[in-house]
Amino acid sequence: MTISTTIRRTAIAGFACAAALLLTGCLLSPGRFTSQLELRKSGTFVYSYDGEIYLLALSKLADLGNAAADEFVEQSCYDDETFEDRECTEEELAKQKSDWEQRAEERQREREREAEMTRAMLGGIDPADPEAAQEFAERLQRQAGWESVEYKGDGLFQVSFRVAGRLDHDFVFPTIERLPTFNFFVLVAKRDNGTVRIDAPGFAPQSSGSPFREMMAGMAGSVASDGSAEQDTFPVPELNGTFRVVTDGEILANNTDEGPAETEAGQVLEWKITKRTQVPPTALIKLTD
Repeated sequence: MTISTTIRRTAIAGFACAAALLLTGCLLSPGRFTSQLELRKSGTFVYSYDGEIYLLALSKLADLGNAAADEFVEQSCYDDETFEDRECTEEELAKQKSDWEQRAEERQREREREAEMTRAMLGGIDPADPEAAQEFAERLQRQAGWESVEYKGDGLFQVSFRVAGRLDHDFVFPTIERLPTFNFFVLVAKRDNGTVRIDAPGFAPQSSGSPFREMMAGMAGSVASDGSAEQDTFPVPELNGTFRVVTDGEILANNTDEGPAETEAGQVLEWKITKRTQVPPTALIKLTD
């Protein structure tokens, strides 16, 4: 078995893993952004996010995954005594290809099933439809808080979001109509004792908020090395942003590098987010006695 075949097989396995990841809800990722959460003892809050949000280029992923599935790939042959890899005979290769051809209908049914699952995960949007991105943008703009949504191509949206209200309930960003909320960037959880816990799992590439980043980059590199796709087939999001929390409450805990800074607006916690960020932002703030 050649090195090229090994690389190709690894890439195919990567597509399968990526598809499974998408179907578990990891659909969105921040890019370049600034985000701020303002919390006041009065019980009011203001949250804003300005910058890039990526919706994974599912149509490209599906196209490449289908192309890989429709291309015969030589399987390993082993020595019966040493169990080491060896060159397959012509008869063995012919049998492998015959078996692969006989499973064509089965592969087609599986692709159709996965496409239907993907549409369901996207709330009925068909990622293979050229108008899917515009439909997604229009869906966002119907929701309160999304002041502007512009599609830039390759799954990238430039957005401006701002919402204000009273923190008498938990707050999650983003929430998108008819999409699951597993893949949130920021969670503000209100506790009974007057404290608020802030977690931002989406603002750290090494956290569970964006686990596809390294995998997508590795897949792109593997496929390009094989010559079967371009290096930029999967535009990996460049995570680069700032998350701030501004409050007049008592900061009980946080994981910033510098701790709170005193300003006229109140105490400010700030996290610089890059691809090297290891731990997602978190803080605990007391708003009431």
